[in-house]
Amino acid sequence: MILILLASSCEEKLTHWKQELSDISTVICLTSLDGLREELIRRTPPILLLDHDLLGIDNPQTIEDLLMLSPKTRIILSTSGISDEHEWLLFKAGVKGFCLNTIELEQIKRAVKAVWQGELWIRRKLVQHMQHELSKTMQEKKHIERAVNSLLENLTRREYEIAILVGRGESNKQIARRLDITERTVKAHLTEIFRKLAISDRIKLALLVKDTAATSHHE
Repeated sequence: MILILLASSCEEKLTHWKQELSDISTVICLTSLDGLREELIRRTPPILLLDHDLLGIDNPQTIEDLLMLSPKTRIILSTSGISDEHEWLLFKAGVKGFCLNTIELEQIKRAVKAVWQGELWIRRKLVQHMQHELSKTMQEKKHIERAVNSLLENLTRREYEIAILVGRGESNKQIARRLDITERTVKAHLTEIFRKLAISDRIKLALLVKDTAATSHHE
């Protein structure tokens, strides 16, 4: 049996949840955020069924704070009905499932089992948010890649070679040996690379080129 924390300021709700879930889990009921924080640290439960009303005003931040105490805990939130935007913010903060307070108790059991097995228990509307966010992220990534490639076009072939090798984590000594040049020459090239790319050190250079090393070609 798995351990589930049930957290709500409503004793009646806790009683209903406990009755439905006791046959599949060991249940601990909590009525305050402070008590919940203590139990998360002490027990690191796999599942937390949490009443949205217990969270307070800054809901997403509270969720993030709770998961900092017990990162492996999967949170299912019971709500009276919240906006799509707010539900999305809570999902991004780490909530793995959402149930309406009016849901049949048998459905709560199904939600707990699904989330425990690594699934998400969310509305179709939230899946659309996920798809939109993914599309937006991919567009932003492509825009950044184009900007980086445009910057790298300013480098000579040798400077580009050195930049890519820095991106792979090679030292000046390793680069000099690979390209059959002196370390002093490598340093001179790096100085020019930093100037052209408007960056200050090799760490920033490595971050800049790491995603382009495998796909970019410098003519």
